[in-house]
Amino acid sequence: MKTKFLALAMSLGLFITSCSSNDENPITVAPLTGTESIVVGTTTTFSSTTTGGTFTSATPAVATVEAKTGVITAVSVGTSLITYTVSGAAASVTKTVTVTAVPAATGEITGTFSADKTYAYGNYTLKGIVKVASGVTVTFEAGSTITCNKTTGDNALVVLNGGKLIIKGTADKPVVFTEASKTPGSWGGIIIYGDAPIKAVGGVTTSTSEDGNSLPYGGTNATHNGGSLVYARVEYAGAKLADGTKENNGFTFYSVGSGTTLDHLVSYKGADDGYEFFGGTVSMTNAISYGNYDDAFDWQDGWQGQNNSNWYAYQTAKGNYGMEIECSANNNTFWPKVTNITLKRAAGTTPEVAGDVQVDAFQFKKEGNGDYSNIIIDGYGNYTEGSVTYTGAACKIQDASTNTNQVNGSRIKMTNVTITNTSVNILGATVSGTPLAVNFPAGQFVTSTNATGASLTNGAWSTVDGNTLIK
Repeated sequence: MKTKFLALAMSLGLFITSCSSNDENPITVAPLTGTESIVVGTTTTFSSTTTGGTFTSATPAVATVEAKTGVITAVSVGTSLITYTVSGAAASVTKTVTVTAVPAATGEITGTFSADKTYAYGNYTLKGIVKVASGVTVTFEAGSTITCNKTTGDNALVVLNGGKLIIKGTADKPVVFTEASKTPGSWGGIIIYGDAPIKAVGGVTTSTSEDGNSLPYGGTNATHNGGSLVYARVEYAGAKLADGTKENNGFTFYSVGSGTTLDHLVSYKGADDGYEFFGGTVSMTNAISYGNYDDAFDWQDGWQGQNNSNWYAYQTAKGNYGMEIECSANNNTFWPKVTNITLKRAAGTTPEVAGDVQVDAFQFKKEGNGDYSNIIIDGYGNYTEGSVTYTGAACKIQDASTNTNQVNGSRIKMTNVTITNTSVNILGATVSGTPLAVNFPAGQFVTSTNATGASLTNGAWSTVDGNTLIK
């Protein structure tokens, strides 16, 4: 029995001595080592010769860290304190990781692309009429800026039928196409060709472009895919190219098909239309037309996009119609559909050209039609030029055939329309000295006081030189 008590006492003594020894001599964790500065999207590893601990990051939004391995992933620009904790140690050890931005690439974009090309985030120069050939895909990563200079001659980005343009912008990192002088009408903008159906003048199903490229467009491929343009902004376009018969637009779509994605686009201060569709079946969502000299939105040749929404126009300084709608004089039973529309005309805005007075929100001519809903119209009041005062209207019908076939035929529908600061709701043009009597069938033109119009979230994509484009 005495032997057992002696053994127990010795064991307790050893245990107490051991605990006392650990308390008096705690573990000291070796310092962290590893690369302290990394670029967004890359990784580094912090480590210590003292193993078995756990890593944490003070600011995971800047840099995350794997708890056991110490692998750090850079998320955004900034700094984060990385802490390494070992159980039983007197103290943790720390080290700061600094995350820097991805350096911007540079280079010149010129000629015709005959092979696929991806442009990483960067600042590029576009020179000349750059073309994307059939079968070729050109991609621009988020945050890139592509600048041309009118002093070098004609400049434009043209996607030929069969080619694809992929713009991978984001709300905070849009892809911007601009011009060095910041002068409206300095380059040709983005032009895309397809082979979706059209109905041009005379009812023909193919035609030749008016953009200076003089290329054929039109076909039978309703689902043509010209790429994906997401969070892209075109600035200061609207120039004529070569012997083009008309100025180009911020975005110009020749018979582009429904397989193409157009989303979160901005056309800013161009010398012609913000967007123009020449036939085709493509739809566009979340689009801003700001300060363009001609029409905010324009189409002809039987464009029939069906899934359009959130169109916003702000006309300032110079500007014609909010929307110019025609079907190249083809009486037709198809039409586009657009929901959630805001058309605003700032006080003091004048027509593009003196004597060519175009001051209405919606203008229908040459058999133009369509289904439009949830609309805000503001600021389309009277305009005086010389001794003549012109009446501004929310909806103007420009010719007798459009009135007879499209209005009376119930092929123009505008519902949930809230109208403010605008002279009249509906106006018929004067034809041969007599104003057209325009009377929409019941339910085809319906006003309200609660339309919400376009619903857009402001961000870097819709901000230029620190100024938001959504007013």
